[in-house]
Amino acid sequence: MRPLPSPESQRVFAPGLFTDDVTLITGGGSGIGLTTATELARLGGRVAICGRTLDKLTAAREEIVAATGVAADRIHVATCDIREPEQVEACVKGVVERWGGIDILVNNAGGQFPSPAQLISPNGFAAVIKNNLIGTFHVTREVANQTMIPRRRGRIVNVIANIYRGFPGMAHTGAARAGVENLTMSLAVEWSQFGIRVNAVAPGVIISTGTKRYPPELISMSVTKTPLKRAGTVDEVAASILFLASPAAQYITGATLRMDGGQSLWGDTWQVPDPPESERG
Repeated sequence: MRPLPSPESQRVFAPGLFTDDVTLITGGGSGIGLTTATELARLGGRVAICGRTLDKLTAAREEIVAATGVAADRIHVATCDIREPEQVEACVKGVVERWGGIDILVNNAGGQFPSPAQLISPNGFAAVIKNNLIGTFHVTREVANQTMIPRRRGRIVNVIANIYRGFPGMAHTGAARAGVENLTMSLAVEWSQFGIRVNAVAPGVIISTGTKRYPPELISMSVTKTPLKRAGTVDEVAASILFLASPAAQYITGATLRMDGGQSLWGDTWQVPDPPESERG
């Protein structure tokens, strides 16, 4: 079930492609966010990563510097809980004050837990919606108002999930991610007048720090129902994000790129087993 290595997924991007671009990545301390930050830095960009834990962000910056050889001062770190509007405002303001603006926003932060819908508590459902949908809106609105709308340019990429045929076993995050997909389309139209492109990436089963928290049998079941018969990698997701943020996608807006090995088009959906009482939301 190990994913195939995919360093070749990055080779389509020319050196210096993102020179002088400033990118803010939420949830940039690990997984898809960290890999995306590393590739943007490798391609000449200045990158701000935010998350809730400073130690994790500091370690991520060190990892980016070690992997790319860029100067540490090209990687900005800021603690931020995207569920809190005041923290979001301060985070965005800090990046703008340091580098003059934000050219690219990658909304990658989120979180959820597997559970049958009947076992999700009202508080558990609300927490996932607040994190994945409302938090994403907080960041997007703040970046747009502080820098992209005044400068009349910007690229936004929202990382959602494979919710094309529903998300059994993840009803809370499925609802939230579907909301972000609709938000993507709505903002693509509304903000086109400001030169802002808004797109989304919808990964399927991806081997990352996030999926490693789920039961192995759940991941294995999902892989068997994927036409390509393997999981994806964070490198492949990062490549999709970079494409949508690059000049190659300058006539694409309001789109969702489903990179799921064909899972959204074929195969039965899966149901998660009942979680232990201690893990229920």
